Amino acid sequence: MTNHQNKLSRFWQELKRRRVIHVITVYASAAFVIIELVGNLTEPLNLPASLSTIVIIVLAVGFPLAIVLSWLYDLTSGTFERTKPLEDLPEEKKVKVPNAWKIATYVSFVVIAGLIVLNITSRSDLIKPGMIQSLVVLPFDNYTGDEQLDYVAAGMHASLIGDIGKVSALRVIGKTSSSAYKDSGKSAPDIAKEANVDILIEPTLTCYGDTVCILLRAVKPFPEEKQVWVAEYREDKRKILSLWNEVVKQIADEVKVELTPEEKQLLTKSILVDREAYDAYLKGSLYWDDLSSESLFKALDYLTTAVEKDPDWAPLYSGLAKVWVALAQIGYEPAEVAGPKIFENIQKAMELDPDLPDLHYTLGLIAVWTEWDFEKGEQEFLKALKINPNDVLSRIYYSHLLVILKRYDEAIYHSQIAAELDPMNPLVLTLSAMVDFMGEENQDLYNRALEKSKRALELDPENFFASNGFEYASYLLGDYKNSIEAFLKFNPFDSETKKVILKVFRENDYYAAIDTMLFYMEELAANNLIRNDLMIDFYNRAGNTEKIIEWFIKAFESHDPMMPYLILPVYGYDKIKEDPRIVSIVEKMNFPWASI
Repeated sequence: MTNHQNKLSRFWQELKRRRVIHVITVYASAAFVIIELVGNLTEPLNLPASLSTIVIIVLAVGFPLAIVLSWLYDLTSGTFERTKPLEDLPEEKKVKVPNAWKIATYVSFVVIAGLIVLNITSRSDLIKPGMIQSLVVLPFDNYTGDEQLDYVAAGMHASLIGDIGKVSALRVIGKTSSSAYKDSGKSAPDIAKEANVDILIEPTLTCYGDTVCILLRAVKPFPEEKQVWVAEYREDKRKILSLWNEVVKQIADEVKVELTPEEKQLLTKSILVDREAYDAYLKGSLYWDDLSSESLFKALDYLTTAVEKDPDWAPLYSGLAKVWVALAQIGYEPAEVAGPKIFENIQKAMELDPDLPDLHYTLGLIAVWTEWDFEKGEQEFLKALKINPNDVLSRIYYSHLLVILKRYDEAIYHSQIAAELDPMNPLVLTLSAMVDFMGEENQDLYNRALEKSKRALELDPENFFASNGFEYASYLLGDYKNSIEAFLKFNPFDSETKKVILKVFRENDYYAAIDTMLFYMEELAANNLIRNDLMIDFYNRAGNTEKIIEWFIKAFESHDPMMPYLILPVYGYDKIKEDPRIVSIVEKMNFPWASI
């Protein structure tokens, strides 16, 4: 042990005698300074972004070379001569380390320590490339003094989220979830943690008339809450679209995100919009996401008024098409009325601006659930997501198409992204839950679907779709009490009928209650008060194969928008897929998977 220690001691003394320690210290200090200098000058001097990486590689390669040379040669003596072994030198010829090198070594230690402290403390607030990958745009504060302009603030909030969402390098939280932070009283760190984002954008509307005034602040919540930049904009309302382009470009620049050539091209588009048309558009946008009949018809009125004011603005026609799709899909308007309106508005929007993600989203919806053209539907959803990868609705409905195409892993992937982009949106959570339970049998996915449905109901206890999701996930997990109660809550049985069904459930079992429920559902179906897919679903639970086939045929003959889902296992398709009547229908629908 003592011999080993002596060897280590001699080796350490030899490192010092050959000045290796001094060279390492001075080299490290100089390298540190060079790296910091290049990093600080890259942006101001417009140097290549890769320069810092090249410098680090060169210095890293030079480090071992400097150590080897300092061992072999005396680099501190002012000459370049080979260092002799210690035993070959007489005592009086042993060279002492020059004072200059001792001073340089001590200074280097101080410099290294100082630079480390500087990077940890004073430079911790600087934003560097790659540091910001996600953000949330908080709702606009209305500082105009006019509360009637709250609809403007809400519409601008949606517009800004949509435009920033086109930056593919950023994950942008969706409108519904970000709107939940309005007047929440939560701190920036709390919001950032809950939304899982790196930075917050705080917008303020300060004036709105012929001129629009906006103030934007960016707040970096960690390691402590700090404003990292602020910008003020003042623009003619007719140029509002160009203003959004400038805002998005500045945000990307401030958070050190590089735009792709395609994104830069999209952000160079400039168009003037009629002031009154823009107002009507903002008012209409407040209503079209609410799927109630009253709200959809209000949106229709506002958008129609906007078109009269400005017939050359593409988003108006895209919005009209989307509203007509919803009216037809939910059944508020017959297909023969809605269909021509949908295609008329889509065609006009396409002529004016083929790069609208909302337009391709609408085309995707129509292709899949109206035309049953699944290949076209996928193309349109992918176009929408290429333009705006943060488009939540395009992504969640694309995941539903992937389920219909039986590409379950891809469906779950896109569904999860959508749920993460808008985690407080009951509709998105419910649609994501449906993806979890519509694929192959998987208890973990069923549990996840149940949790999403519960969360959706917490956010909106009266949400019909969320209740349906909760009902079906409960059924799959064997919780029949919650399943039947959730179904009865939102379906058109009178109170006495509900009591009868629940009594049968308590006194017999779930399947006896299902048989009783189907008796009453048939009565409602005679008056078109029950959807085809619900009849198929409950006859599947009851195990009545012939009735599944009967309602499957009815759904096909009425061109039911739910028809594409009916080929999934959850609707009992595997029980009927070999029946010639079903084979014929599936062939007519041109599903792109190989076998039935």
